[in-house]
Amino acid sequence: MVKGMYIHIPFCHQICFYCDFNKVFFKDQPVDAYIESVGKELALWKQQGALDHPLETVFLGGGTPTALTPAQLERLLELVHQYVPMAADVEWSSEANPDELTREKMEVLYKGGVNRLSMGVQTFDQDLLKRLGRTHANEDVLRAVETAREVGFTNISFDLMYGLPGQTMAQWDETLEQAFAFDMPHFSAYSLIIEPKTVFYNLMVKGKLNTVTEDLEGDMYERLIEEMEKHGLQQYEISNFAKPGHESRHNLLYWNNEEYIGVGAGSHGYINGVRYSNHGPLKKYMEPLEQGIRPVLDTTEVTVKAQMEEEMFLGLRKTQGVALAHFEEKFNTPLVEVYGDIVQKEQAKGNLAIEDGFLKLTHKGRFVGNEVFEQFLLS
Repeated sequence: MVKGMYIHIPFCHQICFYCDFNKVFFKDQPVDAYIESVGKELALWKQQGALDHPLETVFLGGGTPTALTPAQLERLLELVHQYVPMAADVEWSSEANPDELTREKMEVLYKGGVNRLSMGVQTFDQDLLKRLGRTHANEDVLRAVETAREVGFTNISFDLMYGLPGQTMAQWDETLEQAFAFDMPHFSAYSLIIEPKTVFYNLMVKGKLNTVTEDLEGDMYERLIEEMEKHGLQQYEISNFAKPGHESRHNLLYWNNEEYIGVGAGSHGYINGVRYSNHGPLKKYMEPLEQGIRPVLDTTEVTVKAQMEEEMFLGLRKTQGVALAHFEEKFNTPLVEVYGDIVQKEQAKGNLAIEDGFLKLTHKGRFVGNEVFEQFLLS
């Protein structure tokens, strides 16, 4: 049964140098028509019976949802309410850029039912922010958080990044120190991954990107884990930390390999055992919806073998790990019967452990998570 929904807003006023998500510059785009197309896609899901029960989570992502004007945001939320039934305790998140978060936009979001903000802070070092192509300043973060709290938001998350070009450990320490001063209930922290078709990738190819060493990146991750723990935030996933009860329920849907609907240009979903992706270009996304057809680019029926693989590499991202009993119940076969050799090999390396009925990454294993996950995909 579908538990959550992701809605993609592909517009940005500025494209960050590391971003490879489906996005376009806001200027001269058919933004209002796009919002109506999202409404049409929601209506189709409703007609197909996928929305006949309340959802537990909704997530507005991008691009940047806060690139929209207050009136556009209001219309978007109106359409979501029109078609999407939500549980009384729904977690409704929106990504946000600190410099775009005006009081008016926050009031629209809050009154419209959004109850969690995920702010793209990345770093508190002004030079690094410029190097990333970010447009906000530290005072924007302070103002945005203060205003959000005045409006009524209590569940706010910061996105941070480390392993940035030219970043030192001292700069990372300073960012963490400033971040903790806000007393946030949730943090996501990601190491920089240089993706093709980004400004950073082009610079790297030309030898003009001052990337950090793997050792320094590992040390930064170690520091992150230590500092989060010191400040009462528990690591519940490789890159995510929360005060008890403030874990991102929407992201846990992904890591628990649950089904969700993806709406919007270039979004992905997983429903009735099928993974699908929508067309990315706006025109290709919007045109089928004019004809009452879902704008699907491709679909993949997930085989049992692939479901098992996903269960492993998604579940092992969580600090808790993969529940042996749940795996056996779901697939009617014990985990060790399917993956015994890999588990044994990774246990011997000190990367995996079985504790209290869960298979999980060890502290050491978290630093080589991708290498461990790969083993299950190659099996």
